[in-house]
Amino acid sequence: MIATSPITSMPGLLLFLLERLMNFINTIVTTIIRNNPGLLLFFAAYAHSNDIPEILVTADLRQSTTMETASSLTIVSEQVIEARSAQHFEDIINVIPNVNFASGSNRARFFQIRGIGERSQFVNPVNPSVGVLIDDVDFSGAGTIATLMDVQQVEVLRGPQGTRYGANALAGLINFSTNEPDDAFFTSVKLSGGEFGTQTAGGVLNVPISETFLSRFVFESHKSDGYVENDFQDSNTTNDRDELTSRAKFSWQVKKNWSLNLSLASIDIDNGYDAFSLDNNRHTLSDEPGFDRQNSAYVSLKSSWQLETMNIEVLWNQSDSDLDYGYDEDWSFTGIHPWGYTSTDHYFRERDTTSAEIRLLSNESGRVFADTTDWVLGFYYLSSSEALQRQYTFLPSDFLSDYEFDTFAIFTQLDVALSDRMTLSAGLRLEQRDTEYDDSDGATFSPDDSFWGGKVALEYLAGENTLAYGSVSRGYKAGGFNIDGSLDTDLRSFDEEYLIEYELGVKTLLANERVALQLAIFYDDRHDQQVKSSVVRSRPDGSTEFIDFLGNAAEGTNRGVEMDINWFVNDNFNINANAGWLNAEFDEFINEFGEDLSGRDQAHAPSYTFSLNFNYQQGPWFGSVSADGKDNFFFSDRHSIKSKRYTLYNASLGFESGQWKVTLWGRNLTDKDYYVRGFGSFGNDPRNFYVTEPYFQYGEPRVTGVTLQLTMGG
Repeated sequence: MIATSPITSMPGLLLFLLERLMNFINTIVTTIIRNNPGLLLFFAAYAHSNDIPEILVTADLRQSTTMETASSLTIVSEQVIEARSAQHFEDIINVIPNVNFASGSNRARFFQIRGIGERSQFVNPVNPSVGVLIDDVDFSGAGTIATLMDVQQVEVLRGPQGTRYGANALAGLINFSTNEPDDAFFTSVKLSGGEFGTQTAGGVLNVPISETFLSRFVFESHKSDGYVENDFQDSNTTNDRDELTSRAKFSWQVKKNWSLNLSLASIDIDNGYDAFSLDNNRHTLSDEPGFDRQNSAYVSLKSSWQLETMNIEVLWNQSDSDLDYGYDEDWSFTGIHPWGYTSTDHYFRERDTTSAEIRLLSNESGRVFADTTDWVLGFYYLSSSEALQRQYTFLPSDFLSDYEFDTFAIFTQLDVALSDRMTLSAGLRLEQRDTEYDDSDGATFSPDDSFWGGKVALEYLAGENTLAYGSVSRGYKAGGFNIDGSLDTDLRSFDEEYLIEYELGVKTLLANERVALQLAIFYDDRHDQQVKSSVVRSRPDGSTEFIDFLGNAAEGTNRGVEMDINWFVNDNFNINANAGWLNAEFDEFINEFGEDLSGRDQAHAPSYTFSLNFNYQQGPWFGSVSADGKDNFFFSDRHSIKSKRYTLYNASLGFESGQWKVTLWGRNLTDKDYYVRGFGSFGNDPRNFYVTEPYFQYGEPRVTGVTLQLTMGG
């Protein structure tokens, strides 16, 4: 129960009003259900539950529950993933407030949090703003492989993770945690089919080899024709999906105080890419459709010791990835028009990463300063190498480059109990990065940079079930270089970007612990903002070429609110509602065309996002209905083309009996047309004499299907 102490402050008054409001709503709903026999059949007899599920956050330095973490975060559970028959992170991204993605590919690879994040990569090396971890392995900027088979939960921490993760998490961190091995033998098989040739077959085999040595094996194959018709080739599979996920996890309790966890995975994404149409519809004319592939293998090892005064965690991982991306640049076929041209652009990257981390964490016996302070001390190392081969029609020979960097960081955090109710948390991270780059055009760069970031947070327990907090964070992103030798000297390199974030939040249980509320207000002050611009050049045949480059061309402010409400109406019915409001503007920015964009919204920063989910289970029957909405937003900082605002409706209905479960599901039930990528600063249609016009890539149309799951043992 929440303490009913006198209201002596504005936050106390707000909490008081919120609790009274939720109690009032709950009373109304209870009365309606009890007095309406029709609804009674649907909701069953009213009986509230005090057991709000406790969800652990694993992405932070210490494991804690959602309600104990002084940060704005969203956790998408396995139940939500299954209800939407989600195959990839992009299928659930609309559930998460103030998170967006950029396509321009078959699968989403780049993500934005609170309006901050990259949208594409071609020749230049990219320093990600959004960290992506899969089983503790760094896949920042390579989110194509974010498949969701046997994923326990997806954690999204919004705001700079300057202490936890450093340079790759200026905007936040997305952490994918797959299920750990269980101590019972069982096997599970999943078969799914749907529209557009969607076929999925997967299985989980959990084997306890001994009482202390457990294993889990996962396999899934997913195929789809895609959502595009190529009229020139008379084919509906030029934008197809062929995705294979294989994982193995082992858990070994070596001794009572020592455990080892090993994760192995191979994820092979072999998708087509044929998404843009000269006629701005789902009908393309490409004679040389492209591809969007990522083949990644990784190993991740975690060792944990519980000693007398501290715990020691050692993490080591290695990943090897082939990232291939290519497209038909003219979006058409040879001979479509006398003014037409023919061109393809293909990129083949080989990326290898190795990282190691050591964390020393105090336990109950290891607190310092008169037993008031928990502490963390850690060391981190990351080595990354990336070799690129570009095959482009208008190059005399293949372009080759090698990009390597080594990062070493030391970080620490102190959590000081100032009183029974108040805790001061302070974290700091120091990072050193050494970079080497060279290419076949003779460009060489070798910058050495030092960075720092961190967070100071004050937490206050306003009641038994209420946490209020305020924090100041500093996040950073490494600088870099533009490799095109034809650029002016002052455009060849750019500096570090950093931001200062101020956040206030409250997390509380209301209405007799049936409602979990999270509310956060943030203000980000961005400095030396890295913005993509381009130089437009004409080829001899009259077509145009764009030379992209990054620079510290802007200052910006990103501010907003995030809210998440999880309401357990009764044992059978719960409602989850979340929303994000975002105002992300340039304070100062003059683009490459000399236009002053000060005061304009930043790209990929919709002013609102929301998701409303209704979930019901009665006996063997279960179902869900959801609505996801997003405001329009600019696709780029160098043109004024916007997406459409939209609301997507999804639903599922299922029956579970004994060992088997069947689910009917549908996404985008109203078949809403919406855009996931757009261009507006060039013309590509010779039939229109290459007049500048907007071009759009469409999001997923209505897709319905059925999934059958069979589980034996357990």
